[in-house]
Amino acid sequence: MAERLNLVPPASLAETCARAEALFRSLALDLAAVLPEGAGIEHVGATAIPHCLTKGDLDLAIRVEERDFETCRRLLAGRFAPNPGSVSTASFCAFADAGSDPPVGIQLVVRGSELDVFTRFRDRLRADPNQVRAYNALKLRHAGGSMKRYRDAKAAFIAGILRSGP
Repeated sequence: MAERLNLVPPASLAETCARAEALFRSLALDLAAVLPEGAGIEHVGATAIPHCLTKGDLDLAIRVEERDFETCRRLLAGRFAPNPGSVSTASFCAFADAGSDPPVGIQLVVRGSELDVFTRFRDRLRADPNQVRAYNALKLRHAGGSMKRYRDAKAAFIAGILRSGP
């Protein structure tokens, strides 16, 4: 059976985001203790954006210098499963913990690399409620539908947001 996009009901959004933020704070403390100095651990994704509809998961971006990437990859691989639906390159890899509450996705990325976009996208939406409304409308159009179609539409939306400014 194909994976479907399931969104948190709007009435549960504040509670869901608060749980994600609490888990983020806990994970960030744990990870900061083992990752190289200077690794940036950021709460990204919908639960980090006010009024943004979400699937209810927690997304983290860990931004590191190129020299620290392989060390961080090994450290994270010892604690988290690889995200099988994600690309893996010399400057990006993703991990997941589907068993945590909420589920966690971790994007390890080299600062300044092609896929170092997570914090920029989050910050653009935080700064523009109209873009959040447009993103929510995209999610609502795809709610209950194919995750692949949603992810394709989401990728195009993100690319458009990132092209629209610095």
